[in-house]
Amino acid sequence: MGYKRLGVQSLLVMATNKNILTGEVGSSEITTDVHSSSVLFIVSVRILMGGMMLFAGLGKFMGEPFDATGYLANVDAVSPVSGLYGVMASSGVLMEIVNVLIPVTQVLIGLALLAGAFVRLAALGGALQMIAFYLGGFSGEWLALFDSTLIYAAVFLLLGAVAAGRAIGVDSYLEDLSIVERYPRLEYILG
Repeated sequence: MGYKRLGVQSLLVMATNKNILTGEVGSSEITTDVHSSSVLFIVSVRILMGGMMLFAGLGKFMGEPFDATGYLANVDAVSPVSGLYGVMASSGVLMEIVNVLIPVTQVLIGLALLAGAFVRLAALGGALQMIAFYLGGFSGEWLALFDSTLIYAAVFLLLGAVAAGRAIGVDSYLEDLSIVERYPRLEYILG
C-alpha cells in the first residue's frame, strides 16, 4: 500500500514495517506510529459494527413488520426532536418511508462495513442514524451523555476518519480505479 494524497483527511500508510497515522487540521499536523495490531483492531471494529447494523436491519425484516410510529410518537418532550418526531409519527406517508428506510439503510451500512466498501459513506450513515436514535431517546438527564447510541455514533465516525475500508477492504481497490483519479472527491466516500 502506498501513500495516498488526501490533504486534510487522516490516512493509514504502510511504510516499511510501520503504520503511520497522519492528519492535518488547519496548520497543525499530527503524525504517529501505529502498531500493526492496531490496524487489525480497526478492521475488527469495522466488522463488528457492520455485523451489528446488518443484523439490526435484517431483524426488522423478519418476524413482525417494523413500525417506528410508537417510538417516534413517544419521544420525551425535553428532546430537541420531540416535535419533529411527533409530526413524522402522525404522517402516514412519512412513516411508510421511515419504516422502509431504517431497515434498508441498516442492511446497506452493515454490508458496506463488512466488505470495507464505501466505508466513509456507510460510517456517516451509521453515525447519523445513531444520532437520530440518541436524540429520540434523550430525556434531559446528564447521564444520557453516555448513552450507547451516542458511543456507537462516535465509533462510526472514527471508522470513517481512519479510512477503515483501506485495511483488508474493498475500498483499497476502489481507490485505484481510474474514475477515482478523474474525480478525486470520490475518496471522501471511500476509505
